[in-house]
Amino acid sequence: MNELLFTITLLVSFGGTIIFLRIFGKGGLFAWIGIATVFANIEVTMVVRAFGMEQTLGNTLFAATFLATDILSEVYGKKSAAKGVLAGILTSLAFILLSFMWVHYNPAESDWASGFVRGLFSNTPRMLLASLVAYIVSESIDVSLYHAWWRLTQRKTGSRTKMLWLRNNFSTLISQLVNIVLFNFGAFLGIYALKELIAITLSCYVIYIATSLLDTPFVYLARKIAPGEDGEMSANHAQ
Repeated sequence: MNELLFTITLLVSFGGTIIFLRIFGKGGLFAWIGIATVFANIEVTMVVRAFGMEQTLGNTLFAATFLATDILSEVYGKKSAAKGVLAGILTSLAFILLSFMWVHYNPAESDWASGFVRGLFSNTPRMLLASLVAYIVSESIDVSLYHAWWRLTQRKTGSRTKMLWLRNNFSTLISQLVNIVLFNFGAFLGIYALKELIAITLSCYVIYIATSLLDTPFVYLARKIAPGEDGEMSANHAQ
């Protein structure tokens, strides 16, 4: 069941990125980054066992934010990708602030939800801050590496569009390694035994490797279907 749910979540995360892009254009990617960031910050509080490995949830949704920024880089340019990263940062900050206030409300006598909310969010400020730091660092690395690889592939091939798979995968694989190490050790060091924490981190990165490889066709598809700045299909997206 966990494996099936994980697969469905991956399809929803990546498919939603493409749907929001096609319907809303660049703004849709900004919106999807915000949606995925909020849900990922909730999911990441859970640890499950799937594909024979113990791992935190949120991997597929965080992977969708990397997919969105890579699409922004490929289709709309580095400045747009940087704005996408900023959208994720501001969303995380808003979520941290709001969830902090939720657990400090005095509930009414008829309330039934506050206990569950407190149980979920009272121990998450450290996780959310770790997530925010990991997001800022890793996404910034992802955008910078994407365009560094792009300059290299353009020099080697003489084309701006060739070898998309290389810049997409190598930027994401490196930046997501940074992401998972910063987050897991920032959020869970001292909570899990070091050996268990290392095992969870390695398991999460194995999942990130898989999602990074699987998101490449979605970047190719995005380049074909993405509307231009004016909302119409652009003849040359790779600016």
